[in-house]
Amino acid sequence: MSIMRVIRALLVAAALGLGFVTSAGAQMVAQRGFIQATDTVFAHLVPNDQDRQVLDTLYRQEIFVKPSSWLQFAAGFDFRANTHEQVDYRWRLDFSDRTILRPVAAVRRLEATITTKYLTVDVGKQFIRWGNADILNPTDRFAPRDYLNVIDTDLLPVLGARAAVHFGTETIEAVLVPRFTPSRLPLLNQRWTVLPPEAAGLTILDGGSVLPNGSQRGARWRHTGEHLDASASVYDGFYNLASIDIRQLQNTLKPTVELVRFYPRLRTFGGDVAVPTSWVTLKGEAAYFASPDSTNHEYVLYVVELERQTGEWILSGGYIGESVTNSTGGAFRFAPDEGTAKSLIAHAAYTVDPRRTVAIEGAVRQTGDGAYVKGEFSNAMGGHWRVTFTGVAIAGKDTDFIGQFNRNSNASVTLRLSF
Repeated sequence: MSIMRVIRALLVAAALGLGFVTSAGAQMVAQRGFIQATDTVFAHLVPNDQDRQVLDTLYRQEIFVKPSSWLQFAAGFDFRANTHEQVDYRWRLDFSDRTILRPVAAVRRLEATITTKYLTVDVGKQFIRWGNADILNPTDRFAPRDYLNVIDTDLLPVLGARAAVHFGTETIEAVLVPRFTPSRLPLLNQRWTVLPPEAAGLTILDGGSVLPNGSQRGARWRHTGEHLDASASVYDGFYNLASIDIRQLQNTLKPTVELVRFYPRLRTFGGDVAVPTSWVTLKGEAAYFASPDSTNHEYVLYVVELERQTGEWILSGGYIGESVTNSTGGAFRFAPDEGTAKSLIAHAAYTVDPRRTVAIEGAVRQTGDGAYVKGEFSNAMGGHWRVTFTGVAIAGKDTDFIGQFNRNSNASVTLRLSF
C-alpha cells in the first residue's frame, strides 16, 4: 500500500470524525482527539516478512456528553491506515473488534456512566482494568490486547456492564461481559509470527476462529488506604489469548496444515497489594489460572516489585514468576503472559520538564535466553504537537518466547497533533 493512499485514507477519516463532532456540538460538554503517524524501521529482514519499514496512521476522536451531574455519555472512534496490510479496508464502522486485521473505522468506546455517592455503573463498550503491577497484570482478565506488534501492544475494549459500590475505603465491583472479545494475534505472514524450523516446506492456512458464545463474569473487592492498597478478585469466562488447533489436511499437492484458533474456559482467583514505606513501595500481584474443561494446564502467575519515586524519577524493578500446578491439557497457546514469566523486569521514567519525558523498560529471562529493552523520549512542541522517539532492542535464543523475536529490534518516530 502506498504512502499516498495512507494519507488519503487518514484525511477522509478526519473529515468524517470532525463532521460528527460538529453535529454533536450543541450538546457536547467536551471533546478530545488526535491525529498521529508512526514510522517504524526494523533492523533485519525475516523469512516470512521482507518489509523493514511500516507506516501507521491513526485518527482518534472522543466525545463526552454530561446532561446531569450523575449521568455521562462517552463515545470514541478510531480511523486507521497502514502500509503493511494490517488494516481491513472494507469501509464499515466496526463494533466487534473480532477481526484478525485492525478495522479501518471502529467504535473504540460507547458507554453510559451513572455516578452517585455510593454507586458507579458503566454500561456499554468500555475498558475494564484490574491489577497494579508494571509490564504484566495476572488479574487483568477483562482486557484483551492487540498483539500485531508483540512488544508494543494496545488495549481492546469490551462490551459489558460494570457496577461498583463504594463505602469509605472499600469498593466492591461486579462485571458482566456477555459478548467475548479475543486478543488480536500476530499475522501468520508477518515478522511477529516466528515459525519453527519444522514448518519449512509446509503450506499453512488460516482456518479462522471458533469463538465462545458464553459470558464472562467477575467480582473484585478493593481496599484503598493510606498504608495499604489491596484487592481480591475472581473471574469466570474464557482465555482471550487463543489456543491453536493444528489440523493436517489430506489430498493436497503439498504438505498442508490448517491452524484454527479456539478459546478455552478459564477461571482465575487473584489479588494484588501495595504497601508504601518511607523508602519504597512494595507491590505484588498474583492469580491462579484454573482450566474448568481441562484443555489447558493450570498454574499460578505472580509479579513482585519494588517501586520508588525520588524527585522527577519513578523507578521500579521486580520479578515475574510462574508455578505450574497441573500440567494436563497440551494445546498450543499463544501466551505472552507465560512467555515473559520467570523474568527480571525493570521500569524507569524521568520527567525532564513539563514538555519532555524519558522512559525505559525491559525484561530478562532468568535463564538469559531472552531479553528486551524499550526506550522512549517524548517532546511536546507548542500546545498541540508532540514527537516521540522509541527504540526496541531484542536478543536471545530462538527457543525462548522473547528471544525468538531477536530479529525484530526496531526504531520508530511518532508525530501527534492533539486537539
